[in-house]
Parts: sequence; structure tokens; C-alpha cells
Amino acid sequence: MLKKKLYSYLMIAALTVFSGYAQKVTNVKIKDTIRPSSDNFKPLSPAKAAFYSAVLPGLGQAFNKKYWKIPIVYGALGSGVYFYDRNNTNYNRARTAYKLRINEKPDEFDGLNGNIFLSKDALIRAQKSYKKDRDLSILVTAGLYILQIVEASVNAHLLQHNVDSNLSVSPQIIRNDITNKSIVGASVNFNF
Repeated sequence: MLKKKLYSYLMIAALTVFSGYAQKVTNVKIKDTIRPSSDNFKPLSPAKAAFYSAVLPGLGQAFNKKYWKIPIVYGALGSGVYFYDRNNTNYNRARTAYKLRINEKPDEFDGLNGNIFLSKDALIRAQKSYKKDRDLSILVTAGLYILQIVEASVNAHLLQHNVDSNLSVSPQIIRNDITNKSIVGASVNFNF
């Protein structure tokens, strides 16, 4: 069985014809028309943007003149702070109620005077859940803070690159002139 497969692969390889077409060789001299300007290149710009973002979130984005990103930064960081505060408040409520319940004093979850009733086990589970959510919101907020610093630095790096419309990649399918069929492959042209 293995010999038959090997034999069939060798036959297919031997019978396969690769067609090639000769091309006329021409020498082309290319001059660099893009001259780097010393005004545009600022090697310390990414470090400044990262430093500014570390000092005050959103300041690095303002340094890069990407003002539309500042509300996104403050919205993300504000959401993290909001969820931290909410979970911390609920954690403290459950903790206080549990401490009062252990001392056999009335609390807000004792079921008296129209309050909802939560057992001691439910208060313990609520404390664990709110503490976990509180700690997670701290980590997410710290991650978003670091992410906005990295974003400002990367954006400052990318602003120094030439993104002229003449520097584009345009893929083209290669067509066989004789049979007018597509050949497997593609050509990539760089227009300068």
C-alpha cells in the first residue's frame, strides 16, 4: 500500500509540468523621493507621550493630538472606579450585617421591619463574591491604565512613519497572456 502511494506521488510529480515565461531584464534606477525631515522625526516623542499618560491619563493622547481618545480613556477608567466603589460598598454592607448577626444585633438583612432576610451563609457568600468582584475591578482598572500608557507610546511611534497615499500595496492576480487564465500566485506592486 505504501509503495503504491509513493509510486503514484512520483508519477504525479514526474508528469507535472511547470511552465515558465522568460522576461526581459531591464535595469531600473530608483531615486528616493521621500526625504526624511528633521522636523518630523522626534526620537523622544514616544517616551514623552508615555510619561504624560502615566502622570495624567489622557495627557499622552492629547500630546499625540488624538483628542477623540481622551473620553474613551476616562470612560474606561471611570467605569473601573465605579465598579470598585459599588462592590466595595456592597462588601462593607454584607460584612457589617454579618458582624451584627454574630453579635445577635439587628441588621439590614434580618428580615424584620420589611427588610429582606439573608442567612449567615448567604452573608458569607455575598462577602466573598463582592470582595472577588472588587479585587477584579482593581485589576481591570490597573490594566486599562497601563493600556492607555502603551497606546499613547505606540501611537507616538506610528505618527513618525510616513503614511503617504503613494506608499500603498495593491495586490494583483497574474493572468497568463496565452490562455487568459489565472496563474497561481500574486504580484505585489509598491508605488513610490
